[in-house]
Amino acid sequence: MLEVIAQMGVLIGAGIVLRLARPGGRDPELLRRGLADIVYYLLLPALVLGALWRTELGWDSVRIAWLAAAGVLAALWLAGVGCRVCRVEAPTRGALMLAAAFPNVTYLGLPVLEATFGPWARGVAIQYDLFACTPLLLTVGILTARKYGTVGDADAAGIGRALVQVPALWAALLAVVLNRSGVPAPVVVDSLLRLLGNAVAPLMLIALGLGLRWLGSEPRQLLRIVPVLAIQLVLMPLLVWGLALATGLDSRLLAPVVLEAAMPSMVLGMVICDRYGLDTSSYATAVTLSTVLSMLTLPLWYRILA
Repeated sequence: MLEVIAQMGVLIGAGIVLRLARPGGRDPELLRRGLADIVYYLLLPALVLGALWRTELGWDSVRIAWLAAAGVLAALWLAGVGCRVCRVEAPTRGALMLAAAFPNVTYLGLPVLEATFGPWARGVAIQYDLFACTPLLLTVGILTARKYGTVGDADAAGIGRALVQVPALWAALLAVVLNRSGVPAPVVVDSLLRLLGNAVAPLMLIALGLGLRWLGSEPRQLLRIVPVLAIQLVLMPLLVWGLALATGLDSRLLAPVVLEAAMPSMVLGMVICDRYGLDTSSYATAVTLSTVLSMLTLPLWYRILA
C-alpha cells in the first residue's frame, strides 16, 4: 500500500509542480479544466461502461450504494451539528459540511483501489460514486450549498438537469442494462473501453494536483477544519466499516469500500462553493490538508483492514 500511495503522490505532485511552474505561461486552472473535461466527457464514461458491464451486480451493489449514502449523510449531519454548536457563520458552515461529507472517491479513490486490489476494484469505486455519492452531491449537496450560500439558486428542475447532464451516469445506466440483460461485450468494444479507461487514473491524479490550492488560513480557520478532517478521514470510514459488517457485505469488498469512505475531501466541491457563495478558502484548505493527511491515513486503514 505504501508503494501505491507513493506512486499516487508522485502524480499528484506532478500536478502541483505544473500549477506552480506554469509551463509556457499557461494558466494552470485552464490546464486542469482541459484534463478534467477529457476525463469527464470521454474517458470516465468509457471506464464506467466497461467496468460495470463486466462487474457482477447483485445485492452487494445495493449494499455498496447504501453504505456510501449512509456515510455521506451521517458525515453531513455530524458536520452540521458541530458547526451549529460552534456558531460558525453560514457560508463557512456550508463549505465545511460539504468538505466533511463528500470524499474524493473517483479522482483519488478509483486509482488507489485499482492499484491496490486490481482492475476488478474499479467497479467498487464506480458503484460507490455513481450509485450514491454523485446523486447525493447533485441533490442534497446543492440544496445544502443553496441554504448556506450567499448567491445562486437551485430549484427541482435545475437539480434534475444537473443529474441528467452527467455523462458517467448515463454510461452507468447503459452498463447496468447490458449487464443485467446478459449481453456480452464484443472483443473490439471491450478492448477500446479498456484502452480509454486505462488513461483515467494518471490524468485524474495530475488534475487533482493541479486543483489543490492553499488560499492562506488563519489559526481560527484551521481549528475549524480539524473536525472536518476527523470526520472525513476517521469517523466516516469507521461508520461504514461497522455498517458493512452489520449488513453482511462480501468480505472481499470490505476493504475497498472502507477505503473509499476514508478518502479525502473532493476537489469538485470548490466549484459548488464558488457557484453558491460559500467559503471557498475554507473548503480549499480542507481539501489540501485532507489530501496530504490521507497519504498517511490510507495506508493505516489498509493495514487495519488487511
